Amino acid sequence: MKPMFLATALAAGLALPAMAETTIRVHYAIPTIWADAQTKLADAFMAANPDVTVVIDGPAESYEDGVQAILRDSVAGNLPDVAFVGLNLWRVLQARDLAQPLDGFIGDAAAFEAEGYTPALRSLGQFDGVQYALGTSASTLVMYVNPALVEQAGGSMEAFPTDWDGVISLAAKIDALSPTVDGIWVQRHDWRFQSLLGSFGGRPMTPDESDITFDDAAGVSAAKVMARFATEGGMKSYSVDDARQAFPAGTLGIMLESSSLLNRFIEGAGDKFDVTVKPLIVSADPASVYFPTGGSGIVMLATDPAQQEAVWRYMTFVTGAEGAKLIVENTGFAPTNAKVVNDASYLADFYAKNPDHKPGHEQIAAFAGPWYAYPGAEGVAVTDLIAAALTEVTDGGADAEASVKDLATTVRTRLGMKE
Repeated sequence: MKPMFLATALAAGLALPAMAETTIRVHYAIPTIWADAQTKLADAFMAANPDVTVVIDGPAESYEDGVQAILRDSVAGNLPDVAFVGLNLWRVLQARDLAQPLDGFIGDAAAFEAEGYTPALRSLGQFDGVQYALGTSASTLVMYVNPALVEQAGGSMEAFPTDWDGVISLAAKIDALSPTVDGIWVQRHDWRFQSLLGSFGGRPMTPDESDITFDDAAGVSAAKVMARFATEGGMKSYSVDDARQAFPAGTLGIMLESSSLLNRFIEGAGDKFDVTVKPLIVSADPASVYFPTGGSGIVMLATDPAQQEAVWRYMTFVTGAEGAKLIVENTGFAPTNAKVVNDASYLADFYAKNPDHKPGHEQIAAFAGPWYAYPGAEGVAVTDLIAAALTEVTDGGADAEASVKDLATTVRTRLGMKE
């Protein structure tokens, strides 16, 4: 009966239920932002590709933790097939020959660009002329503001400060409102430091990556701003998780954080106050300013040709227009596909209902730059050194200028650069 049914169905042109033939494992990090989006992406992809089953690995807590987990999996021979990694970290995988080159899958570059993969967006995943990653999400550092606390402190959102002196002064007034209210907070972290550095027109390294440059006047100014957050603005030393709870709870006036967290903060604040986004301060000639593009890129780790074919379909789905729309709607990240930006049919309604997403997305359009990845095997370790040095400046009272210059010397040594 079964062969007869099969023959009859084929003759009648009936659609037979497709059976999953390939399973691909997906790695991702930061479940507080990505968990819902990953499930929706997988479900939508499998609905369109019933011959592929997507299995999502347990997530890492951070991009750094995620890369370390992938490196451990590679030693154990248990690599996932595809991974979402920080835009500053995929080169760690490329340097170890784990991230597979994608140019052979892309084929016709003009046709690929027509699908929304512009040269600028492709540059997020290129090294030495080879494509190793595709951007999946973008974010910049923005200021989240509690308007109720601003007004209580005698300020107004209409006259919100446009320089760091004004922001720090306002934060101090908010901090003085109550022992249970804090003025301002930013995580001591490489990406946040690069963002402040970029606001002063600085860069972490020379274009050829042969030397460190964050110990110049721009880098010193960025570190001094962080120090003033603590000494003048009321920044406390609590953890990133505590800060991300304090702001929506209404006990933190200004928080410098990724634009990708807007949805989470709006949901957490509820009816307590209207979460408002302000762009990061521009402290130099706008032509020299850049804000490192945070977020993630997706890399292929599979080496089996059959797995690679399925992975490539998945990669182009999640980075294509439909996948980008899902990511924007479910994470707060800005899109990394030009179709979504240029075709109003994708996100016009979203922006109409979510106007506070615009400052971060517009900031990316105006000032997006690379999230510099420190080269070589010690790149991840360097980001830890930067975080530790910044913590000494904000929490330990270390001199900002001396700390930045000492840090640059240490990083040069760690990366094998000439002093």
